[in-house]
Amino acid sequence: MEQWWTLILEYLTGPQAVALLRAVVKIAIGLGLGRLAGNGLARVFGQEDPQRAMILRRVAFYGIAGLFAASALTELGFEISVLLGAAGILTVAIGFASQTSASNVISGLFLLGERPFAVGDVIRVSGTTGEVLSVDLLSVKLRTFDNLFVRIPNETMIKSEVTNLRRFPIRRVDLQVGVAYKEDLREVRRVLMEVADRNPLCLEEPQPLIIFQGYGDSSINHQFSVWASTDNFLELRNSIPLEIKEAFDAHDIEIPFPHRTLYTGSETDPFPVEPVASPGGAEGRPSPDGGAD
Repeated sequence: MEQWWTLILEYLTGPQAVALLRAVVKIAIGLGLGRLAGNGLARVFGQEDPQRAMILRRVAFYGIAGLFAASALTELGFEISVLLGAAGILTVAIGFASQTSASNVISGLFLLGERPFAVGDVIRVSGTTGEVLSVDLLSVKLRTFDNLFVRIPNETMIKSEVTNLRRFPIRRVDLQVGVAYKEDLREVRRVLMEVADRNPLCLEEPQPLIIFQGYGDSSINHQFSVWASTDNFLELRNSIPLEIKEAFDAHDIEIPFPHRTLYTGSETDPFPVEPVASPGGAEGRPSPDGGAD
């Protein structure tokens, strides 16, 4: 027992203990400096670009911590060249074992370089629409409007069509408006422009646009397009149809519904029409042979 205590005391007071203490201190300093540097960069760039701030914070933390960890290993007697060689072999082995993950990492680097969207943008990918929470090396995290968490691999993002709904400061609202054939089209256009002028969310520049779409089965169709800031898009999209309906009612402009006329031709007999009594009544009730009672 005394020999064990002697060996422990010799180890604690020997050069190995001093090297271990130095290694622990370097690792602690590296973690602290990495966190401070990452948080500082995030505060500087966080307001301008949250995505860049997040990337810089991670790069600063892992870079500084990795340098101090390598220095700590040298204190313990490890050779950096040997460690780098082992790390390279391990990286190649992991790459062959997980080709999907490697593809996602490479795709993530392309996304970070191209930057088609940033944290806080609203994007649409393969029918999924949501706000970007983070852009990581393996996947992109979204939060949908019904508060669902969606994780999309970076490889899927690279191969899919991505629509950024908030990339530009303004957006256009397109409405399909149909009026009856009896209406004066010049009056219809004037009323629509008045609706756009009265709505405070409609932008004056670019100007509202009315495009003739064609003669439909029951109506003359137009596309009514107005511009709004991206932040007011949904509010304008929901409010302007109500204003159009109110304006059409005030000016007696008819919004028709589909009409169907049955025509049997001049060489055929008319369709037989027989009176049918209301439920519970006996008068006019069809008889089994097709006639009325």
